[in-house]
Amino acid sequence: MSQVPLQITFRHMPHSDAVEALVRDKVGKLEEFYPALISCRVVIEKEALHHQQGHHFNVRLDLHVPGHEFATTREHHEDFDIAIRDAFDVAKRWLEDEIRQQRGDVKLHDTPQHGTIARLVADERFGFIEKPDGSELYFSADNVVTPAFDTLEPGMPVQFIEDYGAEEGPQAKRVSVGRHSAG
Repeated sequence: MSQVPLQITFRHMPHSDAVEALVRDKVGKLEEFYPALISCRVVIEKEALHHQQGHHFNVRLDLHVPGHEFATTREHHEDFDIAIRDAFDVAKRWLEDEIRQQRGDVKLHDTPQHGTIARLVADERFGFIEKPDGSELYFSADNVVTPAFDTLEPGMPVQFIEDYGAEEGPQAKRVSVGRHSAG
């Protein structure tokens, strides 16, 4: 249970017990999934649109967990239930990322790195990428984004994300051929 009581704010619309119950249920599920949740604030807003298009609902969640804060910011929809669902889906994905980061499964928001395919073991569907510093990273065919693994050749320049979470040590994920610009 969060350390600070749940705050629910309705803007440009009347308070609704049914909506509050739905939000409390969804926050309860987030707390079950992530018990260290410190606080959660939910703002539900009805936005009037121009030219008789009706209303959009905006749902914003502000979550506070040990060491981090997060806010959903773009959950607008004409259908209230979809706006709520989308906002809580985004929040749950963020909490999933928090859990993975705390366990060391992934290094989040890594910038893509560049290297060269050093060698391939085609029959076993894996290979190694040489980084600019000369070290090598393992990658499997499952981690190749584009083109297909079977078209790769030693010497090809690649972009990848280094993943530190594997038991076997660092590996290359999201491998794609070429030198793509960052950002």
